[in-house]
Amino acid sequence: MTSNPPDSVLVYVGFDRIGDGFLKLPFVRGLRAAFPGARITWLAGREDSVYAGVLADLAHGLIDEIIENAGIGLSFGELFQGLSKGPLGGRRFDLIIDTQRIFWTSLSLKRVPHDAFISPAARFLLSSKKPAKGYRFPKTMQRQLLDLLELASGRDFPTPQTLDLDLNKDLRAEAARLLPEGPDYIGLAPGSGGPPKCWPLENFIELARHQESQGRVPVFFLGPKETGWIDEIRNALPEARFPLQEEGVERNHGFSPLLSVALSERVRASVSNDSGAAHMFAVGSRPLVILYGVTAPKKFMPMTDKLTIVRAQDFGGPEMRHIPLDAIEEALEQAIESYP
Repeated sequence: MTSNPPDSVLVYVGFDRIGDGFLKLPFVRGLRAAFPGARITWLAGREDSVYAGVLADLAHGLIDEIIENAGIGLSFGELFQGLSKGPLGGRRFDLIIDTQRIFWTSLSLKRVPHDAFISPAARFLLSSKKPAKGYRFPKTMQRQLLDLLELASGRDFPTPQTLDLDLNKDLRAEAARLLPEGPDYIGLAPGSGGPPKCWPLENFIELARHQESQGRVPVFFLGPKETGWIDEIRNALPEARFPLQEEGVERNHGFSPLLSVALSERVRASVSNDSGAAHMFAVGSRPLVILYGVTAPKKFMPMTDKLTIVRAQDFGGPEMRHIPLDAIEEALEQAIESYP
């Protein structure tokens, strides 16, 4: 690699979901710190990126250009398409950082003209620079990305435990309106990307009942795919709060993850499935209990130093239904007591 700092940097990802967007933010911040004068292009090769959507504010000033659905990493056959110019119409970059490890995808990306190429695929076989002998790829996605950045820049980037966000004061004011001072609120996020990752809804309802008996107010964080649960929850828990479904909130804020972060700052503690909501709770810096089943907690663990993990495997199997209600009640009470 050239010793001169790059004027243009291309970063490849397959796609970014909400949880990814929070976990990758230290890497994005590090990119700007390592290459302050470079034009940074974020390339989502397979799908879209939250940095161009609901988390665009977090990328402002850090990423100069976002390309979505670029058609890189979809199929092996793309290696033989557009051979004259290559992907991206022949655009050249001083530095390309490939954040994934599928070899043929890295081969496809390597066809983009460049001076230096960093890729962990096939133990860095295609990479312009390689880590020291004996290097072991970290288990957490966040550390994986920071290691790639260290390799590309020659600088050290420690792993942060928490993620500080400078939230818009209007968001915090809206959160204060929706969850005013006074009660001890308990955040509950019963949704996730699919049924296999969801603890049964009736368990969340029973957990909320128990919190009400302790004098606390359950607050349900429901996304657009979960609004059909409101009637069932409300019939069982008339005093429960649904801040994202309050009048005018969707019209003014949509289902803004940053509003959810501001709301999560106002709860006493939270319980969530493995989901984007868990990452929002983590950023809110309140005690968090996360339930895991079919997914492994290590790779996508949220950024927080107040985390309690409960795994279904410890109760008989990977299905979420194996997690008993009393285990979550106990974990939540311990989390609250541990972080007064």
